[in-house]
Amino acid sequence: MPPYVQRLNPLDRVNDLELSTRLLIEQCFGAGITVELLDRTNNFLRLSQGAVTQYVRQASKTGVDSYMTFLVMENKQVCKLILHEAGVRVPGGVQVSSAAEVIQYYEILSAHSVVVKPTTTNFGIGIHFLQYPFSEGALVELVQKGLQHDSTVVIEEWVPGDEYRFIVVDFAVEGICQRIPANVIGDGRSSIAELVAKKNDDPRRGVGHTKPLEKIQLGEVELMMLQSQGLSQSSVLKLGTQIFLRQNSNISTGGDSIDRTDDVHPGYKEIANAAARAVASRITGVDMIIEDPSAPPTPDNHAIIEMNFNPVLYIHEQPYQGAGRPVTKAVLRALGFRVEEERRRGNGKGIQSVA
Repeated sequence: MPPYVQRLNPLDRVNDLELSTRLLIEQCFGAGITVELLDRTNNFLRLSQGAVTQYVRQASKTGVDSYMTFLVMENKQVCKLILHEAGVRVPGGVQVSSAAEVIQYYEILSAHSVVVKPTTTNFGIGIHFLQYPFSEGALVELVQKGLQHDSTVVIEEWVPGDEYRFIVVDFAVEGICQRIPANVIGDGRSSIAELVAKKNDDPRRGVGHTKPLEKIQLGEVELMMLQSQGLSQSSVLKLGTQIFLRQNSNISTGGDSIDRTDDVHPGYKEIANAAARAVASRITGVDMIIEDPSAPPTPDNHAIIEMNFNPVLYIHEQPYQGAGRPVTKAVLRALGFRVEEERRRGNGKGIQSVA
């Protein structure tokens, strides 16, 4: 019996697939591209149009980038080195493989706030922040936590500003989202736990990348963040008071996405494009910290903190706030497909033609 291949049509139910894949499928239907679902669990597709056939996994893992490009972006330390050599601003820092190594770098690292993160993880897994001043013991503890996720950990300077995700396709920025860490705003009556529950009631929030936004959790990291602010999940916030439940701004940990494509100074777009060229990536997500997005870039008002080999597309097509950007179309064009139909998505309302 040969392996089963499902050729999709607009009436097929694919709600179990992650959202970026579903948006790509919808764009394919509009452009007359044949879609075959090869592995449902891994969101693995085969796309065909005329003489062009491409394999795609999770919407942005494709054959247009080499395996070495993937390895470079996966390794935060190597990626930072290559960007630095290309003249792109990145945070300073060190890589360690044991808690013992931390001690020899403590004096240098303790001069400012730092970020501690595993060398090769994504989606904000294992990332921790330490506010200046901090003790040697506190740094060792976070490194030990990071080593639970990888064999090495990067400790780097914290760069002030807000985080922006640039989606770069064929060395051109197709969309920019500001990513806001998981947060709630007080109404003067509800506890923080109740505010989280209310925000999670938004139909755009789900679990496992099947919706434009992820549900906010109240786990160990969030409760520690509250404790550091002198709060607990039972605390009641004053009307209009905003508090953050995470320091990392990943959408996968409950953050909000705001489209800023038209608001960011074009100089930062040039930097993101240069970063993609430096690592030879035709489809990548560039995470940049920017102090003032309206001001032109200078050597000390921005830094690229990470590059992503599997950037989610839905945060640009269906942002929490702002105009949707048709980045799936750009991906299909990079793959060599003809995509003529213009589309514009709005504010995470969900796709209609893919049930």
